[in-house]
Amino acid sequence: MTDGISKLSRSAVEMNSSADKLKNSKAAADAAADKASSAAYTPANDEVILSKAAEAAMAAGDFDEAKVANIKQALAEGNYPLDERRIAESFVAIESMLGGK
Repeated sequence: MTDGISKLSRSAVEMNSSADKLKNSKAAADAAADKASSAAYTPANDEVILSKAAEAAMAAGDFDEAKVANIKQALAEGNYPLDERRIAESFVAIESMLGGK
């Protein structure tokens, strides 16, 4: 017997119905798996614990603060010698490392 609307036989309609049920059950299973995996990860549970050495290294500057202050002052006053050629050569070296020409 043929369906008057879709022009398909009854067996074809039943096969499509079975395929739709299978597709829907797979979609439901995928949705449940996504929900379970997202529930397992909660950013509130993440924690980083630093060692005392790491905390001390982060707290202390790894540079000479007095020297930096002196350089800043000399730059502000215009008394810090700058070698333009050396600066340009450094930029060329950086560009070549980054793949520039």
